Amino acid sequence: MSAPVVCFRCGDRYDDETRVRCACGEPLWFDTPRTEFTWEDCPDIEGMWRYEPLLPIDRPEGVARAAGGTPLVRSSGLDDAAGCRVYVKDESENPTGAYKDRGSAVAVPYAIEAGNDVVGTISYGNMGISTAAHATSLDRECLVLVPEEIPSGRLELIAQYEPTIVQVSGDYGALYSDGLSLSESLPISILVSDDPARISGYKTVVFEIYESLAPETPDALALPASSGGFASGVWRGLCDLKALGLLEELPRLYLVQTAAADPITRAFESGAAEPTALSPDETGETIAHSIGNPDPPSGARALAAVRDTGGAVVSVSDAEIRTAKRQFAVDGGFCVEPAAATPLAGLTRLSERGEIASDERVVVVPTGTGFKELGVGDVSISTERTSRADLPELLESLLDVN
Repeated sequence: MSAPVVCFRCGDRYDDETRVRCACGEPLWFDTPRTEFTWEDCPDIEGMWRYEPLLPIDRPEGVARAAGGTPLVRSSGLDDAAGCRVYVKDESENPTGAYKDRGSAVAVPYAIEAGNDVVGTISYGNMGISTAAHATSLDRECLVLVPEEIPSGRLELIAQYEPTIVQVSGDYGALYSDGLSLSESLPISILVSDDPARISGYKTVVFEIYESLAPETPDALALPASSGGFASGVWRGLCDLKALGLLEELPRLYLVQTAAADPITRAFESGAAEPTALSPDETGETIAHSIGNPDPPSGARALAAVRDTGGAVVSVSDAEIRTAKRQFAVDGGFCVEPAAATPLAGLTRLSERGEIASDERVVVVPTGTGFKELGVGDVSISTERTSRADLPELLESLLDVN
């Protein structure tokens, strides 16, 4: 274990396996593995553990073994909406229906190896569900801190794994720093959104994309942005592949935010090195609640990733998200949550601006299933009614079979 962590900005290195942030304030990540590696070196294992030599732990037990290995699908039905050749990396195929399982698959067992019997997280959605699932599969206690005002449906999704759930009043965004403090003062490991082990797990999505497409390579990747953690993991994965000689040129990285909370977009457009936290008055309501983050802890690293790859950050409205969600379903056959639909909406904007060519290969990463969101009354449903006797006649008229 005891892999060194390093700061992307100042380069300081630490041997403290539990440290999350650098003295300069930026988040840390594991250094690029010092090893030679080719696709032929992958062990004959399903899922993300094919890349075990590039991860900080050996393949653990539990539901972590089911993480990753999600399909990469050429989805020509989405080409017109996106304005390019679309490949969909469907992260809903993970055990709890979201990309968060890649991070939890590494972070939870890593914390346990470090001597922490209790793990926890701060989340009212996919990260809470995922952390609780991975903890219970290893017979460990889990704590999930959620905001006081949390919809009962989300509580139910988290509670099915029987973690200890604490509803916390006050500034929910400030719980990030509280979580780091609790990890230092109590025998518990609060796995925040940009914990280095989580970032290490997220990078495996890049390895899968490149191994699946080889010898071809994507021109760009598009994904949602919230805390900046997933973007950091994708960038780390790209940098690892380049350092290992498995790619020559980084693809452009496009991050998409909800316009209701888009500090990374604003920083990108203004040329700032890091985002400025939005005040409550500047933050709106959005159907993409899981990415409505007004103060992203890894925002500076996400911006660095975009600029390093020649990409961009864009924001989209709820109306655009609804359209993209429907396009995913009707034109691609994918059921995605609103936040996961944002990359398609963002590509539409970028193509209209001329930043993406129609013949370019772009991998869209919908990060979570939409099946968790069903039943909220956001979909207009139209049906036909008839009797059994009249069914053939109705179908003839509906399907125009003559």
